[in-house]
Amino acid sequence: MNEMMRILLFLPEQASTVASRIDALHFLVISVTMLGAAGVALVTLYWIVKYRARPERGESAEHDVDVRPVRKELSLRFELFGFGGLLALFVFFWVIGFRQYVYLAAPPPNATTVYVTGKQWMWSFAYPNGGGSNGVIYVPVGRPVKLVMTSRDVIHSFFVPAFRVKQDVVPGRSTTLWFEVKHPGRYPVYCTEYCGIDHSLMRAEVVALSDADYERQMSGIEPAVIATADVSLQPQPEGKGPPVILARVGERVAAERGCFRCHTPDGTPHIGPTFAGLYGARISLEDGHSIVADDAYLTASMMDPGAQIHAGFKNVMPSYQGVVSAPEVAALVEFIRSLRDVHRFSGEEPLPKDVTGVPIVTPLSQGQQQPSGQQP
Repeated sequence: MNEMMRILLFLPEQASTVASRIDALHFLVISVTMLGAAGVALVTLYWIVKYRARPERGESAEHDVDVRPVRKELSLRFELFGFGGLLALFVFFWVIGFRQYVYLAAPPPNATTVYVTGKQWMWSFAYPNGGGSNGVIYVPVGRPVKLVMTSRDVIHSFFVPAFRVKQDVVPGRSTTLWFEVKHPGRYPVYCTEYCGIDHSLMRAEVVALSDADYERQMSGIEPAVIATADVSLQPQPEGKGPPVILARVGERVAAERGCFRCHTPDGTPHIGPTFAGLYGARISLEDGHSIVADDAYLTASMMDPGAQIHAGFKNVMPSYQGVVSAPEVAALVEFIRSLRDVHRFSGEEPLPKDVTGVPIVTPLSQGQQQPSGQQP
């Protein structure tokens, strides 16, 4: 039935593990809606025929007043049944849709992370091993893949029809999307948010490979381009030099941008929160709330540090909006993620409850060394 409905509605193949579940809800809503519309149409036709004007009884089209008594009890029951049934149907659809939303909003812990940058009018991809590609993203079959996405200019939207997944890509923020491909193949990617004159040409392709082919592709992929004069990836001669890791690039970005002036990678207390054990941790905020330090929070903390301040630290970090590029942000996030298992204490001394006497700093222009501060 699922496959028959897919063909009738001219939908692409269900190439991801979640596609069939999304289509099932889609088909259920369409079927119930069409049956309901057909039922209303049949009842309307029945009333038209039953209560039509009959000349043999002396009735005419102008005789439209029904003087027969109304059965109020039956009418009330019908209205309550109709209202209650529609409400129950709505709640039923909502429960299924909400469960699917929660499922898609929480990538599996073992997902392979790929950093995606959208810009007019192309998609760029950076992999944890330091490799990068433009217009084509390589993913393994049978393993969950998590996309951490941001934009360098305007709002875009990453849509893979065969996977039934779509997510807006916003400047200065990090959004996530995940999927698991069922079969090797090539699957088109489209931007579904109007982003300028060449919006229709902003396309890419997901290339799903077997484990062996994926490892072979990753070992020979070109290094990602980090858009800064101080931090760049140069291809290593074959067999020479250590493999390039995106987290190591992020460490170099942190050093060049001055992040280590206020943040430490080993758990030592300092002006700002340590990077050690930060990724994925639930941290307390100054306003009394708490939040998980995920990709979105770390990116937002670089762009707008004062929005969600880590409890126990001063709001002394400037905004890096327009100072660090999207690839640099991706490398920094990957570096912080690589430290998630490092203990957040220095010996027996916990993180400081308060830091005082910290001067306010302002961001420098692109290309200059940049001090860091309270966030992320």
